[in-house]
Amino acid sequence: MPQERPFDLLNKMVGQKVLVRLKNNTDIRGQMVSFDVHMNVVIDNAEELEGSELKTKLGTILLRGGNILFLSPV
Repeated sequence: MPQERPFDLLNKMVGQKVLVRLKNNTDIRGQMVSFDVHMNVVIDNAEELEGSELKTKLGTILLRGGNILFLSPV
């Protein structure tokens, strides 16, 4: 079985609800719309979380790949 590459995993997450942790420890939850080769990610219905509680509704946002620590399906 061939090993999955990072882009394969990101492609599977398009359209899915994801949790993104940024380098400043901010957690963002929302639906992943798209990404590019720099791992810049567009998130729709984005919400900033504090712990597991909603802090702020952000709408549609672009997260710069260099600021992302991890991206995980919810």
